[in-house]
Amino acid sequence: MTGSLAADWTNPQAIGYPVLIGGVLLGSIVPVVPTGAVVGAAAAVAMTTPHLSLPLVLLASTLAAFVGDLVTYGVARLGGEAAVRFVARGQTPEQLSRARVRFTRHGWQLIVVGRLVPAGRIPALVAAGTLGYPWRRLLPSALVACLLWAVAYALLGILSGGLFDNPLVATLGAAVLVLLVGALSAGIAGLVRRRRERRAPDVGPGEPEEMIDPAAGPARHGPLPPTDQERP
Repeated sequence: MTGSLAADWTNPQAIGYPVLIGGVLLGSIVPVVPTGAVVGAAAAVAMTTPHLSLPLVLLASTLAAFVGDLVTYGVARLGGEAAVRFVARGQTPEQLSRARVRFTRHGWQLIVVGRLVPAGRIPALVAAGTLGYPWRRLLPSALVACLLWAVAYALLGILSGGLFDNPLVATLGAAVLVLLVGALSAGIAGLVRRRRERRAPDVGPGEPEEMIDPAAGPARHGPLPPTDQERP
């Protein structure tokens, strides 16, 4: 029995649709699963075996990521402060602050770009939720973003599957490609962010930051209220 289970886990054909959907959905809500690697591996399996269908891999990946993003946005929009801290854990206050400011300027574009840029998805969705971005605008933006994301990572699996005939080697190759592309993208994004901050920071020293109280619903705009010590 144990040997059978071990064989299943080491066999790349064991990456079925439930594993694909569950991994992407979980990783889209709680970022503990490398969702891009899951999609790339599934695409590699689809290219090298009849076990999976590539169109179904794209469809399942897109829908699972879409549902996960809606959950993250819904928690940020409807949940309290503790819920927002839960979905935004690992994000610094500076990252969330920059995302809120940029979201007021770019809106749906930040949702699409945030899905494709490493560490950009959660700040964008949290900003959308805490700012009360309308559902009717979020739904098409998030769907397009998830489709582009699924296609991008599936292409890496297709590339690996085209280079290697062995399903296991193709799956490992897809995972390595995903990691390399992710590291390169993160490096480029960090470089661009540092250059932008040196030229013109999002929030100047004298510019009041938007006041956002996740527990109170849509964002309120304006400077922060004075503290007890600051009141006359």
